[in-house]
Order: sequence, then structure tokens, then C-alpha cells
Amino acid sequence: MKLAISNIAWPANQLENALAIMQRFGARGLEIAPGLAFYRDDNPFVPDDQSIREFSLLLSKYGVRPVSMQSLLFGVDGALLFGKEDEKNRFKTSLMAAIQLAERVEIPNLVMGSPRNRIIPSALDEATAIANAVDVFYGLGEYAKRAGVKIALEPNPKEYGTNFLNTMLQTINFAEQVDHQAVTVNFDIGALHMTGEIDDAAQLFHKAAKRISHIHISAPNLEPAPKNAEQFSSVAANIAEQEYKHWFSIEMRAVEGEELVQVEKSLKDCSEILTRLDRT
Repeated sequence: MKLAISNIAWPANQLENALAIMQRFGARGLEIAPGLAFYRDDNPFVPDDQSIREFSLLLSKYGVRPVSMQSLLFGVDGALLFGKEDEKNRFKTSLMAAIQLAERVEIPNLVMGSPRNRIIPSALDEATAIANAVDVFYGLGEYAKRAGVKIALEPNPKEYGTNFLNTMLQTINFAEQVDHQAVTVNFDIGALHMTGEIDDAAQLFHKAAKRISHIHISAPNLEPAPKNAEQFSSVAANIAEQEYKHWFSIEMRAVEGEELVQVEKSLKDCSEILTRLDRT
């Protein structure tokens, strides 16, 4: 079982308490939003060496390691994939900064969501936009490859405020167009629910299996996950049959006043499901 959870599920100052819960349920992976992991640093994407050492030591105390990064453009202004030249450059340089951080912290996977940074303007032809995006991500893939990390493209349903790569199928097809070993797919279960693709999860996973580097156990609007334990169990069983070797990561927003209670419940549910699959 390779179970992880994202640190967006609890307040930044509750990390050690969350790690203790993770240890109890055998969750050995942590997905980080840099703004929460290094919130004491002036720029969380460029923390000082001491911050990284302290962070790594705390995780190792609980047998946990960082396995993925999200919120790659959080707090960055004017970084737009389909913007003006300076906005596109900021998009690229900001993602390069995230890749640099991942290399320093030894994180192998970056989840590329950031829906509002990837809106295709109405004046821009969609085919032209996609062709330009392919070039951008191929270049970022080259940079990521040198750093030893992968950029996992995430479908963001239109409800999240974008019109680019809304569905899993669109995301898979785009990754195939980029065709770079360091540009992969994040298989997001919450997105599958929102786009009506959940019943096709097995087929979609099979189509993209070689390109999938990460899985989000999530629910619509990042509510506590899994949305439906029985349904997640079925999806996970189909994935296990295809010999998926990477991480299942719980992604959910913090529930005010019940953050660690919900973290414990989600970890318990997911751990039981994945452990049962390991035994079959």
C-alpha cells in the first residue's frame, strides 16, 4: 500500500499531529502545498536550507517522506499559460521554481492544477492554444527531466474556473500530444465524479496507465474523501489489477474545527480499502 495525504487537509501548524495520525494508519507519503509546508519562509518556493532540514527530519521521525507537490502557482501573480508574453514567461519561470524546490526536497511528482492560470481567452483559437501549450509543457518536461521529477497534468472541471483540460479524457489526450516522459497524468477521482466519467474510470486508467504517475483520492469540491468508500474500493481494485506502482494520495480541504478528525477518518477508510486489496 502506498498511501499519502496532502497537507491542505489541516492547518500548517498541525503538521506533527497529522503525521502521528498518518503513522498509525500506515500512510508513508506526504503531498505538500509549499505555502503550508514552508509557511514561515518569506518565499515558500525558496525556503532556506535549515527549513528543509527541519522539515525532512520531522517527516522522517514518523516514517513519512514527501512524494508529491501541488498548489504550484499559489501566491504567484500574473502567471498565465495563455496570457501575454510576460505572463506566459512568468507561468514558465514559476513552474521552474516549483521544479527546483521539488529537486531540493527530493519530491518526484508535481501535480499541475492551477485552474485559473490556464484559461483559454475567448479571442484565442482553441487549436492554436493547445499547440502553444504543447510547446510550453514539452519545454517544462525537459527542465523537469533534468531535475528528476515529473509534471502530472490534472483535469480541472469547469466548476473550478477553467476551460482547459476539464476532463480526464482531454488531459490524457493532451499528455499524449506533449509526448514527454516527464509530463504525465494525475488521475483525479474527484474530477471523474464531477465530469461524469467515474463509470469509465477503469477504461480511462487503462488508456493512460503508462502515463499516470499519481492518483488523487478526492471528492467534488475537495470535500472529505473518499466520496463513496464502496465506489472508491471498486475503482482502486481495477487500478490494482493494472499493477499501478505509484502513490494514492488523499486530497481534501481542511474541515474547519474538525480538521484532524476528518484526516483520521479518511486515512482509516482508505487504508482499510488499500490494505484489503494488497491481500487479494
